[in-house]
Amino acid sequence: MAKKTASESDETRLKKKVSEKLAENKDHKGDEALRSLQKRLRRAQRKRRALALRKKNSASQKTAAAAK
Repeated sequence: MAKKTASESDETRLKKKVSEKLAENKDHKGDEALRSLQKRLRRAQRKRRALALRKKNSASQKTAAAAK
């Protein structure tokens, strides 16, 4: 497996690929490759948002416990 560059995340790479596919194909209703790329992008976005929410919740619980 190849090393990933630290300069861009999976999410940004997927965004670029999706935008390229959308630009090259005007009739993208049946494009399965585009659909799978969009699904992967949504999955990555969900993962990032869930992580941010978990961090936020744990930080607030730590400060509440310290205040008592």
